[in-house]
Amino acid sequence: MRTARPADYDRIAPLVDAWWGGRQMLDMLPRLFFVHFSDTAFVAEDGAELAGFLAGFLSQSKPDEAYIHFAGVSPGHRGRGVGRLLYERFFDAARAGSRSVVRCVTAPVNERSVAFHRALGFAVDAVAEGYDGRGGDRVLMSKRLA
Repeated sequence: MRTARPADYDRIAPLVDAWWGGRQMLDMLPRLFFVHFSDTAFVAEDGAELAGFLAGFLSQSKPDEAYIHFAGVSPGHRGRGVGRLLYERFFDAARAGSRSVVRCVTAPVNERSVAFHRALGFAVDAVAEGYDGRGGDRVLMSKRLA
C-alpha cells in the first residue's frame, strides 16, 4: 500500500472498465486525482500486480470533510480485505488532515457498494434523484471518524 504517483494512472486506466464488468467507468476517474491529489490517493499492490486503488481528497470547501471519489479492487483480489485497507489508509489521511467526516456516493443499483460502505461504518444520508444529472441518482453516504 502506498500513495499514488502520476504514472499510476496509465497503469490503472486500461483496467477500470474491465474491473466494472465492461461498464464504461473510466470517464469518472480523471488523471487529476493522481497528479493533484496524490497525497490522498492510494495504490495497493500484490507483488508487481495491481490489487486496487482509491482516489479521494480533503475538501477545500468544507474544512471538516474528506471525500472518496473512486475506489476499485481487481476481481482477483476481492474479498481479501484490499478495499478495507485502502479505505483505512484514506481515513488515516483524513484524520491527519483534521477531518472528522468522510463522504462518498454510489449508484443505488450498486447494492454491493452500499453494503461494503455500511460494513465500514458509513451511514446512508439520502438517495438523491438526479444528483449527477439526468439518470444520475446517487446514494449519499457519510462516516464519522473517531
